[in-house]
Amino acid sequence: MCTTMIFTKGACADGAMRVTHSDDNELSDQRMIYVPAQDHEPGSFRAVVAGTDDAYPRLVSTDRGPNYQLEGYPDTKAIGKIPQVEHTYAYFDGSYGIMNEHNLMFGECTNGAKFQPEYISQQDAQASGIQCRIFYSAELSRIALERCKTAREAVELMGKLIDEYGYFSTGETLLVGDEKEAWVFEMCALPDNTYHSVWAAQRIPDGELFVAANEFRIRILEEGNQDQLWSPLLKPGVEILGWWKEAEGPLDWLPTISQGEYAHPYYSLRRVWRVFDRANPDLGLSPWVNGGGYTTDYPFSAKPQHPLSRREIFALYRDHYEGTEFDLTEGIAAGPYGDPHRFTGPYDGAQNNISDEKLFGAWERSISVFYQGYITVCEVRPDAPELTKGVCWFGPDVAYTTCFAPFPAKMSNLPAAYQSGDPQVYSRDSAWWAFDFVANWSRLNFQRMCHADILPLQARLEQEGEQVLLAWDQCQDEDLTRLAEEHANHLLQCWWQLADKLVAKYSNGYINGSKQLPQNSHPVPVGYPSEWLGKTDYAKGPTSYDMKL
Repeated sequence: MCTTMIFTKGACADGAMRVTHSDDNELSDQRMIYVPAQDHEPGSFRAVVAGTDDAYPRLVSTDRGPNYQLEGYPDTKAIGKIPQVEHTYAYFDGSYGIMNEHNLMFGECTNGAKFQPEYISQQDAQASGIQCRIFYSAELSRIALERCKTAREAVELMGKLIDEYGYFSTGETLLVGDEKEAWVFEMCALPDNTYHSVWAAQRIPDGELFVAANEFRIRILEEGNQDQLWSPLLKPGVEILGWWKEAEGPLDWLPTISQGEYAHPYYSLRRVWRVFDRANPDLGLSPWVNGGGYTTDYPFSAKPQHPLSRREIFALYRDHYEGTEFDLTEGIAAGPYGDPHRFTGPYDGAQNNISDEKLFGAWERSISVFYQGYITVCEVRPDAPELTKGVCWFGPDVAYTTCFAPFPAKMSNLPAAYQSGDPQVYSRDSAWWAFDFVANWSRLNFQRMCHADILPLQARLEQEGEQVLLAWDQCQDEDLTRLAEEHANHLLQCWWQLADKLVAKYSNGYINGSKQLPQNSHPVPVGYPSEWLGKTDYAKGPTSYDMKL
């Protein structure tokens, strides 16, 4: 349920390549884990896990360094294995692989596909004589980070693994970027034992940006197009299934293997429109489309109106359609304080099921959403020293109320607070809980808390992060991890102080006096806006002793 983007070098004001991802995965495992580089004995194997379990912990393993070893939990069951390589690279890992020491970057979103099978382990496949299906996008991204230095290498490796070992579960989009180029890699399973799995990839032209939001985005596959690659199983596989015939002309990837939108009309497309429209209003794109989920109204990628800064990219992830007809901070559903969050419930239907379920209603699906787990903005800065050239800006929890911290890709570990925390067990030792607490508390008086307290601190700390990153450009290798950890812990301390301040300041619906607010020595009643009161039964209250007729 994620939103993922690519900003090529020519689309960024500082010439950096950026790959971004909001991991919108409810209360799943939100930790960013450092996986160290490792050497392996000849003839050894690399275990493959399913990688689709949303529970905490997502993985317990002695094979991926000390940070994935948890007392009291059994090792995650392997469903297959592949030959190991002699040396694997260090990388940051989340629900999907994030970034490795050679500045290879990943983003991800889940898509609906026509066929979404369960995994078939190698052991079960051997016993039954059918094709195994051991790969999902999460493990593919991790193996690519362990073994590859460039985006093209990663695309080719993941494609070969799918072709040989099979793919299972939902359709997926992985974005893959390095310092020079970026690719969109999309994949799904087919209901055939020979032509069991398929994938397609397309390169993003320099100077352009790309966005995917829970719907496949690759369209026409053209023979001889040097910017496209696809599985040798694709065309014969979909032709056998009757999903496409060569006589019909070039294969259109999206409608061939997918049913379009993910959860409801515009669940995906509205976010695609919003990113393009914010980045370049001159494109003149309409938020309403022809052709439904298979529309061709939006381009695959586009040039921004001007090269975007890092902060403008952060801002895209903090969007609730403010200022448009879809503005989630307006209307009765936003409550008296302009809260853009819309919780899901039993009337919202199943995700990934738009084609065969009756919808009773729907909320707009914004880019910043209450069930975000974390956001990554990975970048490769062209003029920075090799030590600090690659950076992952990591923001736990919801984009609008988080604060991004910079973590250089060549760090030798990550702060403990960012590598710990069960999202269903409150802990002051977990970075995620600091941001989740503030996000939830803000809903008591969303606009006032955000604009008076949260966003000013967010802006100050992210500006500090940009300044310390420039200072790290001058540091030595042995100092980098310590300096980055000190900054991240300082940021986290400031956020916990903010959380404590909000509890007292906004208690019982007041703005309460404090040492920081000497002018408000007595609680100030906030109440409700008159416009909102007019939509309630406030006017019908006991305003006189007369009988109401």
